[in-house]
Amino acid sequence: GGGGGGGAPPGSSASASASGGLAAQLTGAGKGAASEPDDDPTVFCTAFNRRRVYLVSRREPTDLDARDVQNEKPTADDLARRGAADEAERRARVAQRAILRTTLGDVTLALLPDECPRTVENFATHARDGYYDGVIFHRVIKGFMIQTGDPKGDGTGGESIWGGEFDDELRPHLKHDRPFTLSMANAGPNTNGSQFFITTQPTPWLDGKHTVFGRVAAGMDTCSAIEQVKCDRFDKPLQDVKILSIDLS
Repeated sequence: GGGGGGGAPPGSSASASASGGLAAQLTGAGKGAASEPDDDPTVFCTAFNRRRVYLVSRREPTDLDARDVQNEKPTADDLARRGAADEAERRARVAQRAILRTTLGDVTLALLPDECPRTVENFATHARDGYYDGVIFHRVIKGFMIQTGDPKGDGTGGESIWGGEFDDELRPHLKHDRPFTLSMANAGPNTNGSQFFITTQPTPWLDGKHTVFGRVAAGMDTCSAIEQVKCDRFDKPLQDVKILSIDLS
């Protein structure tokens, strides 16, 4: 019969040519293979009955001792080591003591990182980053407290190191039961940012409402001097009293 031909049947030279082309792409054979680096196809596969996946390529590992175990379920020992490492990292971010160097003298604070870890971490990180440097005591009320920590200087600014606000860390045994208590300022429950205050008298009505995260260990005279400055009708000192810097240890 007549003739024309259609495509070559499977197994013909045309099919072999196509297969050869694919093989050439995978192996780097063909034109320019002698002068160009081979392609490096990567095979992705899973393991049988294991929580592992593999990426197989021609490249030699740079570290012969390395082994990827990131996608395996961690053992109890792995979790314990990770927890210990996380705790060590957290402790490195906090501090036990802080010295507020102000324009009227120094105030040494004994911090409470075990009872209030996030609050102390927030304060210490801000202090370490210089966030409080140059910030004024914007609210001073004689017979009550001295307040600072707002970079805007008017009581409306400041945020936590995580951005925005963070939750209270209220502890029943940490009370505003004495003067020279270090506590977080807020605008209601769980609205802590960067502002804090130091009481100059016992203020028990603040218990359960503000996080106590330290006590004044030295420099009570400096706190008293700040408390005595003249203020306007909004309780803002007429002459700025500033935090120059904060040293941590």
